[in-house]
Amino acid sequence: MSDHDLVDVKWGLPNHVEFCSSCVISNQRPSTVVEHKHKKMSVKPTIEFVDGECDACRYHRYKYNEVDWSAREKELLMLCDKFRSNDGSYDVVVPGSGGKDSVYVAHILKHKYGMNPLTVTWAPHIYTEIGWENMQAWIHSGFDNILITPNGRVHRKLTKLAFENLLHPFQPFIMGQKLVAPRVALEKDIKLIFYVESQAEGGSGLDWNEPRMPNNFFSRPLDEVSDITLSGCSLDELEYHEITRRDLSPYVPVNVSEVESSGVEVHFMSYYRLWRPQDNFYYAVENCGFKPNPERSEGTYSKYASLDDRIDGFHYYTTFIKFGIGRATYDAAQEVRNGHIDREEALALVRKYDGKFPQKYFEEFLEYLSLTEADFWRCINEGRSPHLWTQDSGQWVLKEQVR
Repeated sequence: MSDHDLVDVKWGLPNHVEFCSSCVISNQRPSTVVEHKHKKMSVKPTIEFVDGECDACRYHRYKYNEVDWSAREKELLMLCDKFRSNDGSYDVVVPGSGGKDSVYVAHILKHKYGMNPLTVTWAPHIYTEIGWENMQAWIHSGFDNILITPNGRVHRKLTKLAFENLLHPFQPFIMGQKLVAPRVALEKDIKLIFYVESQAEGGSGLDWNEPRMPNNFFSRPLDEVSDITLSGCSLDELEYHEITRRDLSPYVPVNVSEVESSGVEVHFMSYYRLWRPQDNFYYAVENCGFKPNPERSEGTYSKYASLDDRIDGFHYYTTFIKFGIGRATYDAAQEVRNGHIDREEALALVRKYDGKFPQKYFEEFLEYLSLTEADFWRCINEGRSPHLWTQDSGQWVLKEQVR
């Protein structure tokens, strides 16, 4: 038995750390929560390695060298022809926040492919000024929008529980964000939904040649809904926190039989068009007045991604604590794969910025969750897995640094 086997490992992660030889991501990157028992979260890594290279890098090499993008665009044209309305009604739902990617997708569907999108937004916890400005610019560039803001009391409680139980303050937001478009499509009888990028872009196990989001990503049979967990609690446990089943409607999957009988299809734009986030940024600036952050986002070097929520920084900070993967790692890995920087530059950026504490909105974060600073740091330090972290002269440091 090796020393690694003897070290306690949290969050269901692999007990050894491996870094991709092409980018800077590690095998600690998680996928979705697959099990929760007694306030423990089990995850499955999205990233698998073949000969030292992660799936995401392998996918990007495939998409740049082997995909026939003109053929993919013909598929997109056929899909739009199938669902395009002739009476001026909405014919596609595009979920998004007014960020670069959703702006790009909505704009090309309307102006290049002749569709009539209804944009749908699941509101952030607390809008940033630049996030609200970009949201308004998106709408005023020519799009109808439904903004769904969840029950503030319920959303705060779920977010606090998710932070305390799972060290994942974004989990309730992610659940609502994932489900909002299918719910609206079913209510409005719109048969097509376009999400932005496929999980394959990040190296998940999703079929590289699959244009559609599997139904089980957002729907369940009715008899399985009661078995789901949210914020580290069963639905029955949430009753003790004065959160009823009715309160949870926006967070639980839609009925799979309703989806199948409705004919709703959920597609990824990144399957049909070469997906480069930096290109989407320039497109959104030129066509819809999108603006980057006036300052570098905390924890990274970039200014153009994940700008709309004052809690964004704490989402990335907690991924750094749990998995050793912070915001700069995510940004740098993506830019290496898309050819914007090389691995040496990525290494320098990760070493300089990854894991920097998001101080700017810290007081608002504590107030939003009704947490003391002592409680915050207790949850943070309890969330560190011993196979990733150690203390050196009283300071927490990662045992394995990207190299």
